[in-house]
Amino acid sequence: MSENLKIEMRGVTKIFGPEPDDVLTQLQAGRSKDELQAETGHVIGLNNVDLDVRAGELHVVMGLSGSGKSTLIRHVNRLIDPTAGEILVNGRNVLDMDMEQLREFRRTEIAMVFQKFGLLPHRSVLDNVAYGLEIRGVEKKQRLATAEEWIAKVGLDGYEQSRPHQLSGGQQQRVGLARALAMDVDILLMDEAFSALDPLIRSGMQDELLALQKDLNKTILFITHDFDEALKIGDQVTVLQDGAVIQSGRPEEVVLNPANAHMEEFVADVNRARAIHVQTIMEKGEFERCASAVQVGACCEDVLPLFAEHDWVGVNTEDGTQIGRLTAKQVIKALARHSSAV
Repeated sequence: MSENLKIEMRGVTKIFGPEPDDVLTQLQAGRSKDELQAETGHVIGLNNVDLDVRAGELHVVMGLSGSGKSTLIRHVNRLIDPTAGEILVNGRNVLDMDMEQLREFRRTEIAMVFQKFGLLPHRSVLDNVAYGLEIRGVEKKQRLATAEEWIAKVGLDGYEQSRPHQLSGGQQQRVGLARALAMDVDILLMDEAFSALDPLIRSGMQDELLALQKDLNKTILFITHDFDEALKIGDQVTVLQDGAVIQSGRPEEVVLNPANAHMEEFVADVNRARAIHVQTIMEKGEFERCASAVQVGACCEDVLPLFAEHDWVGVNTEDGTQIGRLTAKQVIKALARHSSAV
């Protein structure tokens, strides 16, 4: 395993049904998913999936309903066992773990945030956030203090004694996020975590996640069916169709170079201003310092409003070093070129 890889999936296939091994043999011989499902009644959830998630990366797996994305994420912490393949987390094959090792792995190395929040209705917000630490055996005073810290960080100060039913959907999801973060593990699994939220609340939660990630630098595997969400938050995007990976890469690579007709449909209406990062189109070099600047990870959508008051906008590293600049003309030209190319 590369030191930089936190999650590795190699040839992972999952077939649901009474005789998965027989169907696997036929699948590997070249029979199609549709043929096998029609003839045998077995459902092929994943088909020979390879996936790499690097340390500190927010890796988004997206696809339509039935594409296999939720099946995939549940393999990482072995809520589902594969029919074939290998799954390594932190260099260890989770399929080799016995039940005690698996329980310890789930308590100490990985945490999950669910779409339906998964909160305990009879517990307060404070006790919900502290629950994972309680299961781990952390002393009460310490776990409650840790829970209070994370409740504050996700913006729920004052709600410690509230019950889940007293909170909005967005607030409940913040509780679920705080509970996962309180576990202080390197890897977070987020399964359609924001999908049940209204659009404005969902956008706010995406911003909250990005802000937290900037400080925490966790390794996050995030599942969504929303391409715009994938482009907004993902460092890497992997697209599934019928249980198989059809494309994987940086958001702008996926948008600007669709691998097939299915991907072209996905990207047809995508906001390319969100997909194209300024680093790829800027004029590189050292220049007279610009009056306004964005950070190197910004996208065209971030920089366009600044041209209302500035002819040039700088591109800076996180420490404030200017490494390039660009104009509105450069941005508009890039967007027009890529729109006509897709």
